[in-house]
Amino acid sequence: MSKAYVIGLDYGSDSVRSVLVDATNGEEVSSAVFYYPRWSNGKFCDPLTNQFRQHPLDYIEGLESTIRECLQKADNDEIVKAVKAISVDTTGSTPVAVDKQGIPLALSDRFADNPNAMFVLWKDHTAVQEAKEINVHAQKCDKDYLKYVGGIYSSEWFWAKLLHILRDDQDVREALYTWVEHCDYIPFLLTGGKRAQDIKRSVCAAGHKSLWAADFGGLPPNHFFAELDPYLDGIVDHLFTETYTAAEPAGTLSEEWANRLGLSTDVVVGVGAFDCHMGAVGGQIEPYYLSKVMGTSTCDMLVAPQNEVGNTLVKGICGQVNGSIIPGMIGMEAGQSAFGDAYAWFRQVLSWPVANLIAQSNDISDTDKSKIANLIDTQLIPDLSRKAEALPVTESSELAIDWFNGRRTPDADQTLKGALMGLHLGTDAVRIFRSIVEATCFGAKSIADRFVEQGIPVKGLIGLGGVAKKSPYIMQTMADVMNMPIRIHKSEQTCAIGAAMFAATAAGIYAKVEDAMEAMGQGFEKTYEPRAEMVAIYAKRYQQYLKLGTFIEETKH
Repeated sequence: MSKAYVIGLDYGSDSVRSVLVDATNGEEVSSAVFYYPRWSNGKFCDPLTNQFRQHPLDYIEGLESTIRECLQKADNDEIVKAVKAISVDTTGSTPVAVDKQGIPLALSDRFADNPNAMFVLWKDHTAVQEAKEINVHAQKCDKDYLKYVGGIYSSEWFWAKLLHILRDDQDVREALYTWVEHCDYIPFLLTGGKRAQDIKRSVCAAGHKSLWAADFGGLPPNHFFAELDPYLDGIVDHLFTETYTAAEPAGTLSEEWANRLGLSTDVVVGVGAFDCHMGAVGGQIEPYYLSKVMGTSTCDMLVAPQNEVGNTLVKGICGQVNGSIIPGMIGMEAGQSAFGDAYAWFRQVLSWPVANLIAQSNDISDTDKSKIANLIDTQLIPDLSRKAEALPVTESSELAIDWFNGRRTPDADQTLKGALMGLHLGTDAVRIFRSIVEATCFGAKSIADRFVEQGIPVKGLIGLGGVAKKSPYIMQTMADVMNMPIRIHKSEQTCAIGAAMFAATAAGIYAKVEDAMEAMGQGFEKTYEPRAEMVAIYAKRYQQYLKLGTFIEETKH
C-alpha cells in the first residue's frame, strides 16, 4: 500500500483534538488540541440550573486551528499531499438549531449571545420535564417508539432538548428550520453544504438519541410529536428519513475549507458519529466486550452480531442500533452521567480555600498563588488515590452513590442525586474520595449486570480514555468490583484514532472498518486482574450500594 494519511477530529466536552495518522499502520504523525475559549470562560452555562451550552465558534475555530497545527507539525509537503480523508466524532446528544441553509442560529448577529441558539451539550439537563412528558406520552401509543432506546427517553437527548428550547424561546422557535446533532453538522460544514435538508445524518446519533429506527420507516410519525406538543407539529418534515454509517463518505472538502486548512478538495469527509462509538473502534472493540470510554462521564459500548442478538432488547440502556458502531453489527450503548466529573467535583470542594481565601490574600504573591493552584490541580487526585489505595476496605466503610449528574443507565433518571453515607468524625478526604471511586465502579457494575440479566453476555472489559490511562487505583478497583479483567488500550487518543480509522474506511483505503482496526490498532498496554480477597468484600458492598440507591429513588421527592 502506498503511503496515505488521514485526520481524526475528536470533539470533547472541553476541547477538540486533531490527530494526523499514517493510514497504513496507525502511527500518529502529529496532534493538536484547542480548548474552547468561550466554554473555558464559563460563558452561556449555569451549573445550578444544569444549563451547559457551547458556541459554534468554539467548534469552528478549534477545527481550523487543530488541523492546521497538525499539518504544520508534520512539516512535510509530501505528507500533506497524501492526506486522503477526515472524519469527526463529537459528544452527544449535542444538537443545535439551524436555519434553512443549515447555519447555526448563534452564528447570526441576532442570536450571537443567546444560549438557546447554541449547541446544547450532552450534559445539559434543562429538559428533564420534557423527557418525562415524552416517556408518559410514549406509553399511550399503540407502537413502542422507545423500544430501541432502552424503554426510557433521557433529558440528555435530541427530542427532549428540542422541545425545551421551543418552549423556552419564541425567537429561536420562529427562526429554527431544523435541529442538528454536532456530529452531523461538522461534516456538512466541511463539505460546503448550503441546504439543511442535505445534511447527512449518522445512524449512530439518529438511532441512539432521535428515535429513528429502520422498522419504523425512519422517525416516529408527525402525529406522535404533534400530540405531545403543538410546537413539534411539522418538525419531522424538516428532519430526515435516511441515515448513514460512519464508514460512508459525506462528501469531499469544499474549496473554502480546503483553502482554510491547506488541503485538497479531493480529501474525503466521512459521516460523523459520537465520540464513544468511534472511541470503541479506536480501542479495538470485540464482540461482547464492554468497551468503556472513561472521561468526564462514561460511555459503555458493546457490539454483537445481528443474527445472535435476534429480538433481544436490553431495557434501560441508551439504545441498540444496527451499524451504530461497526456496520453490520448491533451497537449497544450505556454509560454513567458522571465519572471523572465526580472526582473533579470533589477536587473543587477541597480546592475552595485555594480558589477563595488564598486567591484573595494580599500576603501571597501572584506567582505563589499560581504555583499553589497548579499543585492542587495536578497532584490532589493522584495523592488521594495513593492514600486511598492503602486504606483497608470493610463492610462499614463510607459509602457513596455516583449520581452526581443524574443517572444515565441503567434506567435513565436525571433527577436523581449523589449521596454519601456512613460519615463520622474519623472520616477524612481520603475516605470520602475512596467511597466516590467505589461508587463509580459500582455504577459500572450495575450496567454490566443489566446486559447479562437481559440476555447479552459480557465477556470482559476494555478501558479507554484519560481515567483508564492515568488512574491505576481506579482501574484496579474496577476490576475488583466487576470481578473481571480490564484491558487498557495503548492509545492516548482512542476517539481521535477511531475517527481516523473511519476516515480511512470512508476514503476506500480499507474495505471495512474491521480491516482498518486491525491495521491501525495499537493494541493493549496493561491488564488489571481482579483480586479474590477484594472481590468478596466488594460483592457485599455492592449490595449496600444497591440498597442505598433504592432508598434514594424511593425518597427523591
